Amino acid sequence: MLALFSAKAQNDSLKTNAPKIGLVLSGGGAKGLAHIGVLKVIDSLGIKIDYVAGTSMGAIIGALYASGYTGNQLDSIFREVDFNRLINDDLPRASKAFYERTNSEKYAVTLPFENFKINLPSALSRGQNTYGLLSRLTLHVNGITDFDKLPIPFFCIATNIETGKAVVLDKGNLAQAVMASGALPSLFQPVLINGEVLVDGGVVNNYPIDELREKGMDVIIGVDVQDGLAKREELASALDVLAQINNFRTINDMKLKVKKTDIYIKPDIKEYSVVSFSEGSKIIENGKQATNYKMDDLKKLVRPIKLKNTSKLKIVHHDSITINTIVIKGNNKYTRAYILGKLKFKNNEKISYQDFNLGINNLVATNNFSSIEYELLSTEDKQGYNLIANLKELETSTFLKLGLHFDDLYKSAALVNLTKKRWLFDNDVASLDVILGDNVRYNFEYFIDNGFYWSVGFKSRYHQFNKDINAKLLLDDAQISSTGINKIDAELQDQTNQFYVQTLFRKDFALSLGAEHKRLEIKTQTLATNNKTNEFIFESTDYLSVFGGLKLDSYDNKYFPKRGVYFNGDLHMYLYASHFNQEFDNFSIAKADMGYAFSITDKLAINLQMGGGFKIGNKATRKLDFALGGNGNNLINNFVPFVGYDFISLTGNSYVKTFLSADYEVFKKNHITLEGNWANVEDDIFESGKWFTLPNYNGYALGYAIETFLGPIQAKFSYTPDRQQTYWFFNVGFWF
Repeated sequence: MLALFSAKAQNDSLKTNAPKIGLVLSGGGAKGLAHIGVLKVIDSLGIKIDYVAGTSMGAIIGALYASGYTGNQLDSIFREVDFNRLINDDLPRASKAFYERTNSEKYAVTLPFENFKINLPSALSRGQNTYGLLSRLTLHVNGITDFDKLPIPFFCIATNIETGKAVVLDKGNLAQAVMASGALPSLFQPVLINGEVLVDGGVVNNYPIDELREKGMDVIIGVDVQDGLAKREELASALDVLAQINNFRTINDMKLKVKKTDIYIKPDIKEYSVVSFSEGSKIIENGKQATNYKMDDLKKLVRPIKLKNTSKLKIVHHDSITINTIVIKGNNKYTRAYILGKLKFKNNEKISYQDFNLGINNLVATNNFSSIEYELLSTEDKQGYNLIANLKELETSTFLKLGLHFDDLYKSAALVNLTKKRWLFDNDVASLDVILGDNVRYNFEYFIDNGFYWSVGFKSRYHQFNKDINAKLLLDDAQISSTGINKIDAELQDQTNQFYVQTLFRKDFALSLGAEHKRLEIKTQTLATNNKTNEFIFESTDYLSVFGGLKLDSYDNKYFPKRGVYFNGDLHMYLYASHFNQEFDNFSIAKADMGYAFSITDKLAINLQMGGGFKIGNKATRKLDFALGGNGNNLINNFVPFVGYDFISLTGNSYVKTFLSADYEVFKKNHITLEGNWANVEDDIFESGKWFTLPNYNGYALGYAIETFLGPIQAKFSYTPDRQQTYWFFNVGFWF
């Protein structure tokens, strides 16, 4: 009994007399990863930290350490993080709804455009990916709003952009506080907390040692990853100059603050920059080495009798969560139904955390909100979470978008787009493309997005081009036999107007139903018989039809998919044609495409696609039959890409096609592609059984492509053994 009481008294004495140890971590962007190396050494020695303070990247690392992560755990986490995606707001393609995805994958530049004036965005990134990561990593302490009650007490520093004063953040939403501390001006947009507009704390206080000392700390370990002043030959860019100007103050401050630091650790990371995240492993190792130099001083902080460490929580990352209640705040112009339709989950629903994150990304991808901050608060019975979403709607509603393109069908094209959101209704968007170049075109789309409910849309487009067209698409067999013509140099003009309704089917499929008007004109000067116009008209017809479509698209990249599945089924029932088509009788065209992409290695991806279509009813109207050949995306009507052959070379009222590609990313965003496609195409192959025979047509292509902000720049050399012919295909920019 005496021995037990003696040991307890000794422990109580150690607790009372042991110095309180504070840890201050400076900001420094990617250089701040050195903090992880420092923490690994501190943990290995068994040093108990009593308080953590940080700024910017130091706040991020410090908050996670204070919430219960060890240095080794942080090392593992940050080695897996894709910092390019994190910083650039790079959302998964699947996060965008079908309309938004189609509308966004053709523009190189997007600029706010209000009152006929071009504005610049407030920052390069909204920081939504960073916020999502921090929210996930701090989910286990989401109920703690007083940072003094974290496993290790914590605070961070931000800057009030209106007053220029430092703000100590020690209460509230931990992920939001850390985001404010790290909101580097021009890179991340400011964060609004308690009515204050906050940016990176490094602007005014990048090393909050005085504030930490005021918390009653006896010994302070400080880690400084800030840059020193650069020499003139190192000031090679505007960013270098701005960084140098900012460093004047912080370096002068550090002359005093270093003297106040009991154990000062300065990793040797001068050769790295604030964006050297790709060198993270080396930076972490340098942080570890710098800490080892202070080993003698650090060992003095190790307590003689190892006490039970109560500062660390057991961290459990849930694969699935139950959302009991969804509370949405800040939505004035967008309805709750619209927001839930983007989230794709409802009250009292158990979902995977991956689906939860995808739902948040879906909402972000609308670009209708300047910020989306949320909390998952544990319910009293610990059986789920209440989602509290605070939305800030984007004030800008008009955008100017630009693009450039060249391909072998439409030739050169410059795209000017005007997009207006909340035009007639709160949930709507109107978009007008005007395409100038060798073939003038336009594309107008209007969409009222009602989320889970039926959405309403209208489309109108006009396309035209000149091309040698397979005569079978224009003439019947008797005319071809009598003239002996195989190809005709023709001009095609197509205007299509659609009114449709669309809803989500099983959350991932888009089901569309609608009515269509099509004006199709095809003419040539090759067979001209009219001396006045010098043109021969094959088609000048208005068609009316109804249609239905079902679409699924989870490809991670439209042009170079590495994973995902694709399905697009369409049925058109043509009910009327104008008097030019005297042989018209009702007919229908059904077609479907499906694909599956998967990765064999990080660099090698395989994409397998299959497709087919057929006509039902009257076979006399041939101008809307299937036409295979060429390369590309977004081809109109029933034109189908088929490498090895020129555009519109193989025609028939039915077809089947298989496509296989291997894509090797030899360098980042540089692709070597090897493609093969095989097809049967002619009239009535499903009735004759020829669709299930060996392919009559095949073609192969070897290509090289580079992903740029304009879109892919690609060259393909294709060959078909059927005719022993070769074709080169070139395209620059997104397809539109």
